[in-house]
Amino acid sequence: MLRIFLILCCLVCFQNDEPVISWNESYKLSWSDFKDKPQKHNDVAAVTASGITFGFSIRQTDRNQVVSFNTDVHAHFYPEQSWYKVEVADNHILGHEQLHFDITELYARKFRHRISKLRVSNNVRRQLKKIHNDINSELSRLQTQYDNETDYSRNYEAQVKWHKIIKAELKAFSKFKSVE
Repeated sequence: MLRIFLILCCLVCFQNDEPVISWNESYKLSWSDFKDKPQKHNDVAAVTASGITFGFSIRQTDRNQVVSFNTDVHAHFYPEQSWYKVEVADNHILGHEQLHFDITELYARKFRHRISKLRVSNNVRRQLKKIHNDINSELSRLQTQYDNETDYSRNYEAQVKWHKIIKAELKAFSKFKSVE
């Protein structure tokens, strides 16, 4: 008899009742998606809360031999944790925030790509957890690098460069895009 184990892991913790927007190629964020109150005591114009949710299931025999696994990977935007300052918000800044969400989708695609290379084995649980941790770290580093190099959208030239890079990377990993 086969047993099914379900392990739910999240890169970004969220409550089940918290609304989310799943990344979708045909949907672009608008300021109305940013629902949280802005933090007035800093010079940040907007904050995008996004992350990757990840879950997997493992099928095993009665002797704990792994026979198959399935995964579920999604890029999400969290409206209740995202905010902007109305007095400084413009389309350029919104484009910067959209690119944060696009970077999240890029890493969801990279995650699915790495998972696609795994083979069924008794080590698959450990391998999935390692990929999960690696992707989380890489995503965090790239989001920080993006903000640093674009000076939080203030460096227009760097912003254009990053847009081209992320667009090309999304295209390179298009086989692994989020299902709409």
